[in-house]
Amino acid sequence: MGIESERKKRYALLLAARDSEYVMKVYGGYFNVFLAAFGEEEEEERWDLYRVVDGEFPDTNELQAYDGFVVSGSPYDAYGDDTWILELCFLLQTLDCMQKKVLGICFGHQVLCRALGGKVGKSHSGWDIGLRKVKIVKDFSPCSFLESLHEMPPSLSIIECHQDEVWEVPTGAEVIAFSDKTGVEMFTIGTHILGIQGHPEYTKDILNNLIDRLLTQDSIETGLAEDARLKLEIAEPDRKCWQQICKAFLKGYGMHTPELKYEDIIFS
Repeated sequence: MGIESERKKRYALLLAARDSEYVMKVYGGYFNVFLAAFGEEEEEERWDLYRVVDGEFPDTNELQAYDGFVVSGSPYDAYGDDTWILELCFLLQTLDCMQKKVLGICFGHQVLCRALGGKVGKSHSGWDIGLRKVKIVKDFSPCSFLESLHEMPPSLSIIECHQDEVWEVPTGAEVIAFSDKTGVEMFTIGTHILGIQGHPEYTKDILNNLIDRLLTQDSIETGLAEDARLKLEIAEPDRKCWQQICKAFLKGYGMHTPELKYEDIIFS
């Protein structure tokens, strides 16, 4: 076997939120939540954690070593001008130029859109918390990673928790899912960029705890919280299907996308 086939696949989580007390106690941190959702137990692969919210970023010389990146959700605004958010935007622009696979979740979906030339902002219809039925666009020809899934249902339920949204996707992007609440639930650019507004990694208990914290902070109204909890009690998110979609994208099932090296971009 060659060196390439023997090396472990390597992925990085760019964590844009600090671990809550609940997630630390129950799961040992958000890193473990993402690892459980997108990692492979049987395959040899390595996941690294970068707490970008605290200014921790991968070295530019190390970017080429990674097979994919995941940008997490965050309580911060993707359109904010915090130093770490601007640095994250620059990193995402670099990864796009390198044709590296980047999966953005919630805030990650929004900041990915912003970094690549789209527009994000506050949702005109307010918070979206709880389960949301997302409709998949029928003709998703740019999404070859979806072809690896046996059957793509016309709609999927996903856990949502956001008050910001994508207003306009970047040039060249394709919207591949939408909902009655949000016009851009998923978008792709080529075969290396995927943004998802919802949370494929969230469990119902994580959202319930988040609802508790938002109520304590007076960030949401009691009626909205009760409605979200009710929906969680009577229905389930399609977590397995969402995780299959994310894994198919990250692991490149059926995809052969050429990647550029960082030095090729800098010195070309």
